[in-house]
Amino acid sequence: MTDMSLAPGSTLGIVGGGQLGRMIALAAANYGLKVHVYAPDAASPAFDVAAETTCAAYDDAEALARFAASVDAVTYEFENIPRETADLLARHAPLRPSADALSTTQDRLSEKSFINGLGIATAPFRQVDTPDDLARALEAIGLPAVLKTRRFGYDGKGQRIIRTAEEGDRNAIFAEFGGAPLILEGFVPFEREVSVVAARSPDGSFAAFDLCENEHRDHILALTRVPAPNLSEETARIAVEIARRIAEALDYVGILAVEMFLVRDEAGERLIVNEIAPRVHNSGHWTIEGAVTSQFAQHVRAVCGWPLGDASRVAGASVEMRNLIGDDIDAWQALLAESGAHLHLYGKGDARPGRKMGHVTRVIPAS
Repeated sequence: MTDMSLAPGSTLGIVGGGQLGRMIALAAANYGLKVHVYAPDAASPAFDVAAETTCAAYDDAEALARFAASVDAVTYEFENIPRETADLLARHAPLRPSADALSTTQDRLSEKSFINGLGIATAPFRQVDTPDDLARALEAIGLPAVLKTRRFGYDGKGQRIIRTAEEGDRNAIFAEFGGAPLILEGFVPFEREVSVVAARSPDGSFAAFDLCENEHRDHILALTRVPAPNLSEETARIAVEIARRIAEALDYVGILAVEMFLVRDEAGERLIVNEIAPRVHNSGHWTIEGAVTSQFAQHVRAVCGWPLGDASRVAGASVEMRNLIGDDIDAWQALLAESGAHLHLYGKGDARPGRKMGHVTRVIPAS
């Protein structure tokens, strides 16, 4: 081990108590690690599988300091924790991914500027801080376009498509967002969305899972297929290389996902990066059964400074992962009875519309 490595028996701190934190904790336990989860909600699913928990706000400096001092390294399951929180944690324990990586990716403007700075394509974009900015941005980018909050948006929240000039004046549209900093992005005529989930370790080692295709329902990921069908090997190679360049430029440690749009036109196939998720990702859930090393085990390996695992698919199989959203969970008994279906339930209470309650994975052996 290097001086950046944790030994089995160490304690890994996880900030955030949702299903991603829960699955990181389960993977950590398989490696003989203890887990301490920090989250503000007493009903957090990750609390059920953690050796130790802290229920406190993300801006509670005293609680954060005590938490970080009690663990050997800290990671996080979602990107919406404040930069100040990340900096405080990093003063007491190794934080992986770093506060700089978090800060770059949690603001859509800084994220897209960073990606463009690497020479990687994104949708055209403009910063929008006032109604006049919006008018200028619409003139520069054209319609249709997507107006988004720069921070705290997920699963389609915090965004609005503007299709025609008649939809409303710029003052009314701007007011819908309550004064939050915004970004206007040009609409990309994409054929489908794909993503690469990859890991990078402290020594710079890199491993990527196969490129996957994602289908959304009401802006929420519904289905992931691996490998992404009907794509050239060159496009898949370029997608992984994009993820590698981003991870290296961020000096990233842990799992990240790079979501991309696949565009097909007279020039052929090309990829446009939509966003970076600095964490384990919904489109990587298939790896629990479908890959030699799951994304959660890989994340634990990376943040602990251990050798990365084999990211290849099991025996070359194809895999489908379907989210169970809202009352989809009512089919749990039928899914348990289905041969070849691998059911994961997140231990959440109310099955509200749009809430991810679990997922089911089906591994199709190579013929």
